[in-house]
Amino acid sequence: MDNKSCVRNNEIFIEKAKALFPKLRKTEVFPVGNVRESLKTEIFSKTDLTGPLGTGESLLLDFGDHQVGYLTLKLGYTGSHPDAPVWLRVRFAERLQELKEDVNAYHGWISKGWIQSEEFHIDILPTVIKMPRRYAFRYVLLEVLDVSSKFQLIVDEVFCTAVTSADDVLLQLFNNGSSEDAVLDRIACRTLHECMQTVFEDGPKRDRRLWIGDLRLQALANYETYRQNDMVKSCLYLFAGSTLADGRVSACIFLEPEIEADDTVMFDYSLFFIAALRDYYEATGDLETVRELYPTALRQWQLAQTNFDETGVIRDSDVMGWCFVDWDLHLNKQASAQGIYLYCSRALLELTKTLDGDKGQGNTENDPSVCLKITSENIQRLIDDLELDLEKKTKAAKAYFYDSVSGVMVSGVSRQISYASQAWMVLGGAADASILENVERIPAAHKMVTPYMYHHYIEALICAGEKKKALDLLRNYWGGMVNEGADTFWELYNPENPQESPYGGSIVNSYCHAWSCGPAYFLRKYAHN
Repeated sequence: MDNKSCVRNNEIFIEKAKALFPKLRKTEVFPVGNVRESLKTEIFSKTDLTGPLGTGESLLLDFGDHQVGYLTLKLGYTGSHPDAPVWLRVRFAERLQELKEDVNAYHGWISKGWIQSEEFHIDILPTVIKMPRRYAFRYVLLEVLDVSSKFQLIVDEVFCTAVTSADDVLLQLFNNGSSEDAVLDRIACRTLHECMQTVFEDGPKRDRRLWIGDLRLQALANYETYRQNDMVKSCLYLFAGSTLADGRVSACIFLEPEIEADDTVMFDYSLFFIAALRDYYEATGDLETVRELYPTALRQWQLAQTNFDETGVIRDSDVMGWCFVDWDLHLNKQASAQGIYLYCSRALLELTKTLDGDKGQGNTENDPSVCLKITSENIQRLIDDLELDLEKKTKAAKAYFYDSVSGVMVSGVSRQISYASQAWMVLGGAADASILENVERIPAAHKMVTPYMYHHYIEALICAGEKKKALDLLRNYWGGMVNEGADTFWELYNPENPQESPYGGSIVNSYCHAWSCGPAYFLRKYAHN
């Protein structure tokens, strides 16, 4: 079925989103030099050159920090007039590790199209090549696959036109902690900076679009750093402006060639629209936006009801991707999903009470799928419904998922114990700090593998009154990426296996990923408060 037939667009919301699109800022960035000799020998057995390049020779350039942008090559030659094309390969890498991998050996389930490698046949020299595709990288490797024996290639100049919508003039100074904290904050801010394009992208290498799970965590960091809050507002209007036919918020939004919701739907991601809207209101006090987007938030809560049985327990599923939680195919998501539902329901209750205090009216004219019209007359009924629902499903969570022997929440028919289940039950208000202590005493407990899940576990520790423990965990986990040489924080980091990939090969991993910018949020908000 054509995806367009599944999508419903609200043009009023989409135009509001477009009007808030930020201006992209462009900066020319030049390499700081060739990669130092000790790093070259780790990767290549052949010699890297700074002079003329012949067949089989290469040039590895270091741009000094992570860049997102467009590469320009100014090329010439030495020797006789070129009598054949130059066959040139250009590879981009966020980490040197990527250049160790054989592109042709990758057979994972994510498309090879994401691998940052291009080949050119250059017929005329000298020339200027302006590569039309945007890349995310620190390192650029130029490899001469073949050139005539009558001449050699000269690389006269290479530079990147870096692009971002982040305004560094607006970046709030960090002066809350130690030098180690300052490093974590700087790298987290750079991660956010690189992901701030027309929208808050999940990763500028891959997938280069707006995912709501990433947006929610980026927005939290943004409120403490750049404070470009109109970008968050624009993204919220995009999600509300292009939904699936039943009003469900998609997991992600495409911007080109036109704005369109993806047909990917996940239980937790749809609900996170509610939490993202609540966070936005807390940061801005923008009640008008809450009034307009509340019906979309309410719709996500309504649609989620079909996932529960009559006792108030969420139904488990073995469908891949039904609920994200963490990049772990062996993680059972049932208990986490119940906790996420409770967390987002509480956020919806907060928004509803805000509208009750305002006595305003939500705009539902453009959202006919909303069953309960938002007026001052029925807001109290909504509050009553939400409170009753929360009470029922919280009791169900405690009765069904809590294991009195282990003192933790279990998930699925196998009664799996995981850190994710404990975190989300605490955040959802269905458990106290004791389960976070107890799970640490269970060696077989399923661990976390992404900064995304670590963010939520740290949030749960803070919610449980364990701020010092939370910040120590943050420093240890994100500090591990720093020790691995990170310029920006990664999509996935498992300290026990730093090269792990959920895709079948780390060459397609994203090493600058929006959901990992949490240190800028936590350190600024909690480190010295």
